[in-house]
Amino acid sequence: MKIRYFAGAADAAGRRDQDVAGPLPLTALRTALADEHGPEFAAVLGRCSLMVDGARADDDVVAADSATVDVLPPFAGG
Repeated sequence: MKIRYFAGAADAAGRRDQDVAGPLPLTALRTALADEHGPEFAAVLGRCSLMVDGARADDDVVAADSATVDVLPPFAGG
């Protein structure tokens, strides 16, 4: 699956995207990404929403190998 990082998540991961083998439940994906990118990224990831193929997804959703997962930190504005 394609993982795309935005804003502070991209800064903390040190990249804008990466490929990860799937399928994976989002809970497992969060754990794998936190382990790979370290504690600073894990702290940011804990505040992020995940979208799978353009739709907000809860952590029990399983993302297919062909999915695009967006990691979106909270943002303010109006």
